[in-house]
Amino acid sequence: MSDVDGPDGELLGRVFLTRVLEPGDETGGRWVRELGVDTVVRRLRERGDPLPGASGKRWAGLLARAERAEPDRDLAVARDAGVRFVGPGTPQWPGQLDDLGDARPLGLWVRGGADLRMWALRSVAVVGARACTEYGAHMAATLSAGLAERGWIVVSGGAYGVDGAAHRGALGAGGATIAVLACGVDRPYPRGHTGLIGRIAEQGLVVGELPPGDHPTPSRFILRNRVIAALTRGTVVVEAAHRSGSLVTARAAQRLGRHTMGVPGPATSGLSAGVHELLRQDAVLVTDAAEVVELVGDMGELAPERRGPVLPRDLLDPAGRQVLAALPGRGTARPEEIALTAQTTPDDAIARLYELRALGYVERHDDGWKLTRQAMTPVRDGPEPR
Repeated sequence: MSDVDGPDGELLGRVFLTRVLEPGDETGGRWVRELGVDTVVRRLRERGDPLPGASGKRWAGLLARAERAEPDRDLAVARDAGVRFVGPGTPQWPGQLDDLGDARPLGLWVRGGADLRMWALRSVAVVGARACTEYGAHMAATLSAGLAERGWIVVSGGAYGVDGAAHRGALGAGGATIAVLACGVDRPYPRGHTGLIGRIAEQGLVVGELPPGDHPTPSRFILRNRVIAALTRGTVVVEAAHRSGSLVTARAAQRLGRHTMGVPGPATSGLSAGVHELLRQDAVLVTDAAEVVELVGDMGELAPERRGPVLPRDLLDPAGRQVLAALPGRGTARPEEIALTAQTTPDDAIARLYELRALGYVERHDDGWKLTRQAMTPVRDGPEPR
């Protein structure tokens, strides 16, 4: 290994430690914070006495890892794969990751050309079940496409199910997305998403804590989720059972003071049970991108007011609406009956009825009047004109 006291010492030291310490190792993070990267690396390379909080057995395991660490080689392999290493304090480091304290990543391996720090400032995590339903995949893709169209970066874990649908939704809308992996970013996982992760690297970013070639483990998936939560302004959970890993992301977001949101599903669906539990606690219910942006966005980024379909009667003046509303839903009514219900005179009711007939809303049948089909059909969906 190159001298850690040289100009690239901090970089090489952190790369070295990514081979020795597991992601989220708070004891190791405390060593780095209290003693500095150089001191920790030197103690490991010189096989010194255990650092505070490390048992003899654990220290022996760390020393064995340290013997095999080759940071210069890792950086060379990374460069050949188009991957760079971004450490704390460097221009592209997302400062919000510092909220993780001693569990903060030693650094991130980044594949893709964009500025990670700038992208993370306007990002939202969309996570959920791997074995999702068609509804879950649809909601994740639609919501992510809407976020991308509004200029937001969609962050997820690159997995099957909701994660993949979220990435594809953002890419399909011509937007940007970040995949946070639990393995080396040069080794896409799952293998079935090799093509998708390649597209993300071209159009977005692929990031991870583990050095080139490293493989995922169950614990690394769980620890990866804290990075997704810390990196983003908020986390949306789309379908999650009670023991889903995506709930770990949501709870990490809550602890970090980030926004936590959930997309509701059928009350009978076990895959939505975890989301519903979140919604019963502190999470906010969201159904589309506009509602997400209203929560995590800047002042003024408000979701449109929700209204039902606009009916023909909504387009009339108040007196006309009152007479139209007085007609029965089925059958006919005489003018005097309509006037009584509309609280007006028979003459005024007749005058209004002829106006409504000219507009196609009512028909006359002998001495009675009835609604036409047009009067009962929504003319369009959307907010009422002002």
